[in-house]
Amino acid sequence: MYKEIPPYSIANQQLSLQQKVGQLFMLAVFINDTEEAIQEMEQIIQKHHIGALCFFHSRASAATNFEGKKPVVHNEKSYDRLKDLIARYQNAAKYPLLIAMDAEWGLAMRIENTPQYPYAITLGAIQNNDELIFEVGQQIGLDCREAGIHWNLAPVVDINSNPENPVIGYRSFGDDKVQVCAKAEAYVKGMKSAGILNSIKHFPGHGDTATDSHLGLPVIDKSLSELKENELFPFQELIQKGVDSVMVGHLLLPQLDDKEPSTTSFKIITELLRKEMGFEGVIISDALNMHAVSRKYPEKGKLEATVFAAGMDMLCFSENPLEGIEIISNTVSENRIEESFKRIWQLKETIFVKEKNVQRNSTENVSQLNKVLAQNTITELYADSELVQQIKDSSFLNLSLDVEEKNIFSKHLEEAYGQKKWELTTHLSTVKKKLNTHQNVVLALFPPAVKPKNQFGFDAELLAFIQQLIAEKNVLIYLFGNPYVLDILKLTSGSNVVEVYQDFVEFQEEAFLHFKGASIAQGRLPIKLKITQP
Repeated sequence: MYKEIPPYSIANQQLSLQQKVGQLFMLAVFINDTEEAIQEMEQIIQKHHIGALCFFHSRASAATNFEGKKPVVHNEKSYDRLKDLIARYQNAAKYPLLIAMDAEWGLAMRIENTPQYPYAITLGAIQNNDELIFEVGQQIGLDCREAGIHWNLAPVVDINSNPENPVIGYRSFGDDKVQVCAKAEAYVKGMKSAGILNSIKHFPGHGDTATDSHLGLPVIDKSLSELKENELFPFQELIQKGVDSVMVGHLLLPQLDDKEPSTTSFKIITELLRKEMGFEGVIISDALNMHAVSRKYPEKGKLEATVFAAGMDMLCFSENPLEGIEIISNTVSENRIEESFKRIWQLKETIFVKEKNVQRNSTENVSQLNKVLAQNTITELYADSELVQQIKDSSFLNLSLDVEEKNIFSKHLEEAYGQKKWELTTHLSTVKKKLNTHQNVVLALFPPAVKPKNQFGFDAELLAFIQQLIAEKNVLIYLFGNPYVLDILKLTSGSNVVEVYQDFVEFQEEAFLHFKGASIAQGRLPIKLKITQP
């Protein structure tokens, strides 16, 4: 399938110094790119001996379109396009490329019509069953292998201790360091069983910030002892147990380095991560196009050279690879270049010499796994169980905030209990009239967005109405989304919520069984909310 890869001892002699530097670059490529851009990338790969590629959906996707001004055009055949492009780019390379992707919750993070698994925050709700998380990691690994992806830049091991975090949040397993570590370990082991490389991120910890590093530079003003107590804990534990790579995030930690952000900090990358914490594997940068660092280096190639000098091995999403290769080749010692080259080449040997036979999973198997995950994650946050039963037994008002075609939960309630479904966006005036004769309400919430920006996308008027509804009526909420949404609902001491986490069909079906009393909620909220829950 792949071109033959020589062992390191031979490759070290075959490649020139500049070609070795090319192996340290992971360039961004786009599934829905133009033919002109694809041909240009083929030439760069061939001429400059690029070592790795990271696939994104398109140049308008979230990872590259930070301000969200460019519309994302969906392509129903993205998966086939991905496989075709991987074959083309591999054919252009003299030595096999490592193909990477952010597939934290599966290929669906980047590609339409591919299996999607729950977010990390959902998996964080699982109690005493890390085997399930192992299975998620394994299934994602198998999906990656089938597609031609070798390196899943996951999992996130940031401890999400800041509810306002705009970029981590739902991507974290929670706010408890021990649970984050245990669940990340299970996920890593699952991927490894499928022959997929991993990358724990975002070192030294991106959880306690309200700044998005795609747009600005977050500041984590904590001492090393404070970081060791919390943020660094999962990294240190997992390093000792064995991981392929650590991704360094774009963070300013003034008590560790008051001049350089973590990406360009020798103190943080080399002295802390490499020497003090003893990590001997590949250190990879977070995307170098992110504004937290890219805006500081207008001179082409200077950022790449600075990052490498700080101790980085693999430079991800370099926007100026040719200049970067040139500067590094001319300014860095041969020994330093060969240290990183050896680490990258050993990853390639792991993938291309020790390949595993992989069989594609059927959609039915993915669906069955998601069903089991739903059974193990749905979480009750009840103040009054008797009131909950009273609501269920009454002629409750069946309300929802949803995208019509996605909400089967409320439709099931209508069919089973005879309570017509009323969607708030389209029937708000009617709902307000009906509330005059209804004290009990079942409210299914499908948040418009998964990130906290702009109140998770809620319309201000509708959010105010929901808050008033919660204050004045007996409301049982089923939330099919990020649990941090609960912080903006102004819940009272008597509020009753079932957190379902995902809007997948399997999760909605399980939520309906839970409503009927045919399923027991087994999950536990993996975060602390700003509100006080009984």
